[in-house]
Amino acid sequence: MAKSFGLVGLPNAGKSTIFNALTAAGAKVEAYPFCTIEPHRGIASVPDERLDALHRLFPEKKKVPTAIEVVDIAGLVKGASQGEGLGNQFLAEIRGVDAVIHVVRCFPDPEIPHPTGDIDPRRDIEIVETELFLKDLETLERRKARIEKLAKTGDKVAREELSLIEHLIDGIGKGIPIRRMGLKPEELALLKDLKPLTAKPVLYVANTGDEGENEYTQAVAELARENGAGYVVIRGRLEAEIAEAAETEEERRAYLAEWGLSESALVRLVRAAYELLDLVTFYTIEGPEVRAWTVPRGTVAPDAGAEIHTDFRDRFVLAEVVPWRELVEAGSDKALREAGKWRRVGHDYEVQDGDVIHFICA
Repeated sequence: MAKSFGLVGLPNAGKSTIFNALTAAGAKVEAYPFCTIEPHRGIASVPDERLDALHRLFPEKKKVPTAIEVVDIAGLVKGASQGEGLGNQFLAEIRGVDAVIHVVRCFPDPEIPHPTGDIDPRRDIEIVETELFLKDLETLERRKARIEKLAKTGDKVAREELSLIEHLIDGIGKGIPIRRMGLKPEELALLKDLKPLTAKPVLYVANTGDEGENEYTQAVAELARENGAGYVVIRGRLEAEIAEAAETEEERRAYLAEWGLSESALVRLVRAAYELLDLVTFYTIEGPEVRAWTVPRGTVAPDAGAEIHTDFRDRFVLAEVVPWRELVEAGSDKALREAGKWRRVGHDYEVQDGDVIHFICA
């Protein structure tokens, strides 16, 4: 299943423009707040040179890249946690994504009004994040009220959850997002139903004019470092126009080169997002497809196989693995097998980024 990323930010920060740059979906872009009311959703195939190289060995097969889902959510304003603007809708949509792409306006333009009057990336980021804090605080206080009585009866699970909830409320009161509280997997599991907003990984996108980096992007970079978040600069309007005009990946690269860009916004964002979520990509070459798959780092072979078909987990016997580069250098699967390069691994093998895997099941 494609990982989903929600685009958030103040009105007129350029979320729909970034959405178009990533997906070439042609979402409506206007110079007034709340142009986006219903969220736009788009699927973007992830460019992958390793997959391209593997496909050249098997040109008769279909190439299937991995993909990400991008959700362009309505602009957030101060008071959103209390329902101001389109706040309630915004907060409901963001609960369903895997990570947050926080679009920060870093371009001056008198024809596009800023909701607070002037550009200040640090203040703009704090407005959005304060609303997320307030909503999480409301959610946690409501949960606390429900489980306090049960905890007083001596229920062990309720007492553990109450202790965790109180810890989170204290941290949020100090301005610490849940993602930075060092929670253990079992603690995160207790929060699964709550889907707290500040638990989600965040990637800042500094949306600039055609000129690229400036004093505003520097402020975003500094805040990203302080918060341990990802950070990417995108010339939103320029890349959206290129994404719409280019009919092929080759044309897109040519247009980007004219502006001194070696990679598209999508490539840069995916790289940062995969690093943020700690994901790895593996490949399969069996059957009619050469295909890329994405799983969390540390995923063992049977669970990786379940991405292909759920039966693979229970029927897993072993897997044959080889780094993608060795297969490309060998020139063919046959040559690789004759050289004895395929390595057999068992249930506890952790999939590595760039693995080509052949699953053997009962």
